[in-house]
Amino acid sequence: MDLKNQRILITGADGFIGSHLVEGLLDKGCQVRAFVFYNSFNSWGWLDTLPKEKLDKIDVFAGDIRDPNGVRKAMQGMDMVFHLAALIAIPFSYHSPDSYVDTNIKGTLNVLQAARDTGCKRVLITSTSEVYGTAQYVPIDEKHPFQGQSPYSATKIGADRIAESFYRSFNTPVTIVRPFNTYGPRQSARAVIPTVITQLLAGATEIKLGSIHPTRDFNYVRDTVGGFIAIAETQANIGEEINIASQQEISIGQLAREIIDQINPAATIISDDIRMRPEKSEVERLLGSNEKILRLTGWQPKFTLKQGISETIEWFKDKENLRRYKWEVYNV
Repeated sequence: MDLKNQRILITGADGFIGSHLVEGLLDKGCQVRAFVFYNSFNSWGWLDTLPKEKLDKIDVFAGDIRDPNGVRKAMQGMDMVFHLAALIAIPFSYHSPDSYVDTNIKGTLNVLQAARDTGCKRVLITSTSEVYGTAQYVPIDEKHPFQGQSPYSATKIGADRIAESFYRSFNTPVTIVRPFNTYGPRQSARAVIPTVITQLLAGATEIKLGSIHPTRDFNYVRDTVGGFIAIAETQANIGEEINIASQQEISIGQLAREIIDQINPAATIISDDIRMRPEKSEVERLLGSNEKILRLTGWQPKFTLKQGISETIEWFKDKENLRRYKWEVYNV
């Protein structure tokens, strides 16, 4: 399916992956409507950092994903929706689970209802590798059991299953897109890679981290966006759940050492108890299978971890970017 001139809504367009997806779809010649979270500062999140020539091409819609009326209005006239709006921080979900139910489950329901009402041709629902919990086998394919090891992951499981139900009950053209751990420029400080980079660039020589033995499957954000677009371009994906994964894993400790070696090899890692997840909530291993996305779309990651980390560090070295981060506090 040629995406050029397609009218596309992106929810969560003001966020990390969403803002990069906006740029990727503009490059494809799409007509993009960016759904951003309404606030009294009139902030468009990371979209505010885009060049004016890109912003001028975007139709910005400020609203709240929890409000069905606003979502329905935003969906009017759209050919396709990429639904990325969500609360994603796992530690915050421990003490505010209600907000995750309202945003992640109800918000997804609102998008699905609006898509059904407006006759939207494609609905891409963003999932997360956290729905799998600690790997029961590797590489984790789309048939792997689900396990809600945090309120966040539980709400994403719920959102995915509601999306599946709309496909099966109403023939809504849904595809569930499941990225593994994405990183890169603009990622929030609650994630491990910005945490390490910002501490190092601020001059810290003792880098505070939580558990360093769990492993993750990391994907540079431009690869993740490429996966989203490849899935959207392939009609055969309707009704499917599809991983976006590198099919490689690295421990958090090894990852931190790679970043340290690129910035200040003399730095050391220390354990910070406040950053630890509850024992039964920690996902010990994530290693995703990318066989399905490769078979259906031909997508493969283009960036090695070393390349992606290097590009991310360069972005953070820009003082205008770094000043947005409070490196000295633990971002929940």
